[in-house]
Amino acid sequence: MARIMVIEDEDNIAIALDYLLTRDGHEHSRLATGAGAVEAIRAAMPDLVLLDVMLPEVSGYQIVQDLRADPVLKSVRVLLMTARGSVVERRKGMALGADGFIAKPFELTELRAEMARLLEGGGTSC
Repeated sequence: MARIMVIEDEDNIAIALDYLLTRDGHEHSRLATGAGAVEAIRAAMPDLVLLDVMLPEVSGYQIVQDLRADPVLKSVRVLLMTARGSVVERRKGMALGADGFIAKPFELTELRAEMARLLEGGGTSC
C-alpha cells in the first residue's frame, strides 16, 4: 500500500481518483488548491503526488519546482496531470522535475500503469 497525495481542484476528477485509490488499497489524501501544497507534502511525506498543473493560487509547475529545490522533498515522486496534454506542456513538466506526465481525461489503466512505474522506483519518461 502506498501513501498518495492528490492535489486536484476539480471535484469530479478527485472523486474518480478517490474511488480508484481506495479500491486499489492506497492510503490517500487530497488538497483542492496549490496553496500550502509543499507544506502538506512535507507533513505527509507521500510515496507519490498526483498533481494537477492548473490549480488555484499556485500552479502544479511551481509546486514541482519548489519540491525539487527542497533537499528533504526533492525525491518525492510527482505525476503531473493536465487537460493540456501537449508535447510542450509535457516537456515543461519533465524539465521542471516531474517524474511522469498524464493527459486528462486519462484511462484508468494508463493511470494505474504510470502510478505502478513510479511507485516501483522507475525513472522519468517522456
